[in-house]
Amino acid sequence: MDEAPPTADGEEKQANDLKTLVSFYSNYLWNRAFTFLPLPDFNFLGKISNLYTQAARTRSRRRRARLPLPLSPETLNSSLVKAEASRVIDVLEDILGHICSHLHNVQKNLQFWQSRAEGTNSRKAYFMLFERGPRALFNGIRECVAEGSFLQHLCYSASAQISERITILDGLRSSLATFLAQIFVEVDQAGEGLLNDPEKVLSLLLVTINALFSKLEASIGHLHAMRQIDSSIDVSYSFPLLFDKLPEVNQEGSQWTDCEVKDAINLVYQNLTKLDSYVSFLVAKHRKPRKVTRYWIRYTCGAVGLSVCSLWLLKHSSLMGSPDIDNWVREARDSTVSFFNEHVEQPLLAIRDELFETFRKRNQHMTEVQEMKLTSNSLHRMLVAFSEQTKGTKLPENATDQEMLEIVMARYEKELMHPIQNLFSGELARALLIQVQKLKLDIETAMLDLNQILRANEINFALLALLPALVICIGLPMSVLSWRRKNTRAEGRGRDARIQRRLLLMEVHRQITLYQTFLNKGLENDAQCTFGMLLYRLDCLYHAVERHAKASGEWQHLKLDILELGKPRLQIEEKLRVIDRTWEYDCLLPALKRQ
Repeated sequence: MDEAPPTADGEEKQANDLKTLVSFYSNYLWNRAFTFLPLPDFNFLGKISNLYTQAARTRSRRRRARLPLPLSPETLNSSLVKAEASRVIDVLEDILGHICSHLHNVQKNLQFWQSRAEGTNSRKAYFMLFERGPRALFNGIRECVAEGSFLQHLCYSASAQISERITILDGLRSSLATFLAQIFVEVDQAGEGLLNDPEKVLSLLLVTINALFSKLEASIGHLHAMRQIDSSIDVSYSFPLLFDKLPEVNQEGSQWTDCEVKDAINLVYQNLTKLDSYVSFLVAKHRKPRKVTRYWIRYTCGAVGLSVCSLWLLKHSSLMGSPDIDNWVREARDSTVSFFNEHVEQPLLAIRDELFETFRKRNQHMTEVQEMKLTSNSLHRMLVAFSEQTKGTKLPENATDQEMLEIVMARYEKELMHPIQNLFSGELARALLIQVQKLKLDIETAMLDLNQILRANEINFALLALLPALVICIGLPMSVLSWRRKNTRAEGRGRDARIQRRLLLMEVHRQITLYQTFLNKGLENDAQCTFGMLLYRLDCLYHAVERHAKASGEWQHLKLDILELGKPRLQIEEKLRVIDRTWEYDCLLPALKRQ
């Protein structure tokens, strides 16, 4: 008679036995390895392991800001509730945090595949060949040589693979969003009863959570069945999601003991761990290619270029007997020192000397002016003597140098008619000496004006020489700071981050409207899924605006508005009014022109 196929429980038991056996032998070998060590008290690695475990637990407690549970402040601040329900509230917060994290991961990969699905056939073919690693490229080239209609087959294969991943990830997102909405609604309904009868409400809440895990198991089990049929992904290591169930208890009459509550909480955490493992496995099988895989051609070219540069540097290094690199380093050092001296040290010293020696140079400036006046007075006396001798009469006292210079030039032109005779017996030589004196005065005047212009602009010239150093000293840190502050995520700074936060709020508005549409049509499942996505968007918005709203002093009001948007029993009209009010917060306003 044929043997019956092993059941799921039997397979799970065999797997547990195998894990126990492997763990036993690994611990045995580890302990035997320590016995061969010469040190008598060799527990250094054990201390490191303990420190690492403590650090991991500390990091796990440092969670990012999450959307709070729909519980009133009176419920959270009640001493009775704090004593009996704090552990259950922690469990609920952990569930919401894990589900939101999985939704974020699923949404990120789903958006990638949706963007690829919207591309053209050539874009899909490029993705299949050049963005899935070198093996995909080699296989594509081999198929291109073997088949004739390679491009059509490649586009069809790309569409099928992208469609399959979108289907699985979209179904997983719907299941997780529905589970999140159900948990949130149950907590909202149990909030009022926590003050009146906390023991009964907590027990019913734990039973409800167990039932919701069962529903999630059935929902995700449908995805597992889809993956087993006509899947292009390796499913040899896939396993169904099976949650543990609570034992049968009297949910109405008897009260739960502390041990039963603790067992129920541990069971919830076990189911949550199984959910994390399964979702991580499922997303890993359908995730987008890693950045290194998508841009492997660029990284390969960069690696080749780096290798060539390394070989070139090795060829010119002292290891190969070449002094080129040492010479280049010396020249670079000398150039740096020269640049510092020419564009930093000397301009600064020039500015200092100009600022502190202005009064010291005043006497030198006065001396130059006096010398020019002496030359001008000498020219004036020469012009007066020559003019009076030429005219034969005494000139008026108000005669200008220009008038007397005209007399000299007229006499000079007359003397040039007989230059040789007048050079020895006339006034030609005297007229030439007067013109030389006039030229000397013009040169001294021009030099004095030029000296004044240079002195007035000495600081400007020093600053101009300092300009390259200022550009480097100021531009480089600003570039580094702008690069560090450039964050396109919603929680970052700048114009792009503001746009992302406003897009989150727009998505919240869209989910609210879609939720009301599904309710009006009587589509309860779609409405629950939409409400779960609404909670996920609110969680993202809550995390994105917290730091900015605290900086602007708007956090208390904005937090209340976000919590209002997440209340399941609040009317849609009220939520839309809250949305209209939320647009006016500073951290959600459009980017300013100065940014």
